[in-house]
Amino acid sequence: MKLACQEHLIPGDNLTEKWEFISEAGFDGIELRSHGDFQFQQRLPELREARRAGVVMPSVCVIMDHFIGDFDAARRRDAIDNMRSLLSVIAEVGGYGAITPASYGMFSLRLPPFKPPRSPEEDRQVLIEGLSELGEHAASEGVAVLFEPLNRYEDHMVHTLSEAVDLCEAVGLPSVKVMADFFHMNIEEQDLAGAITQAGQYLAHVHLADSNRLQPGMGHTNFGPAFQALKQIGFDGYMALECHLHGEPRTALSETAHHIRSLYNQLTP
Repeated sequence: MKLACQEHLIPGDNLTEKWEFISEAGFDGIELRSHGDFQFQQRLPELREARRAGVVMPSVCVIMDHFIGDFDAARRRDAIDNMRSLLSVIAEVGGYGAITPASYGMFSLRLPPFKPPRSPEEDRQVLIEGLSELGEHAASEGVAVLFEPLNRYEDHMVHTLSEAVDLCEAVGLPSVKVMADFFHMNIEEQDLAGAITQAGQYLAHVHLADSNRLQPGMGHTNFGPAFQALKQIGFDGYMALECHLHGEPRTALSETAHHIRSLYNQLTP
């Protein structure tokens, strides 16, 4: 298994210091984050230096207030353009993918006014168009779009791995993949292991968090069967820690890496 940690969770003043700690703690990579306005591209000198120092950076997660499924066409265009930039930069520094949801916090069918301004058919068309453009760009860079389903309270469009796979199949590009986040899956999936098995070859990346969004082992999610399913489908991507930390970060991260590896390694292939 390959285990990563999001950069903001790791102690250290720069990526090299973070890498020195996190690699000793039992992790294999650092997942980067980008906050829009093409800030990730502006970090290229820092990222190139980190790569020369041996820092492994497999993926980047976009953190914005608008995404590829936004209701507003101009905001949607900006989100796609920022994602194109993320894909190019992560390719240059040796990574394999950039993560995006359809949207985040834009609308929820579970909260008033309950009826979105766009139909499900229009939602689907917008997402297929955005993922198709990004998938073509990702293919040209030799990386992948990692499409993340969110829970029903954070997004109204794509909630489960099967819904994400359906969109990947509609796009029809091998450079458009699915990312599984255990926090969202704990809310939306009837069977974590079954959802992973059905996603199969489309599943390229994983985010790890327990049911309460703390590190694995701090909630009630049963990771064992899900990890077994990852082994059975031959999953070879990174599992990246994306959560809040309970406890002092250095201790919590080291203990979490040990906990995850112990659980994963005791499972049969």
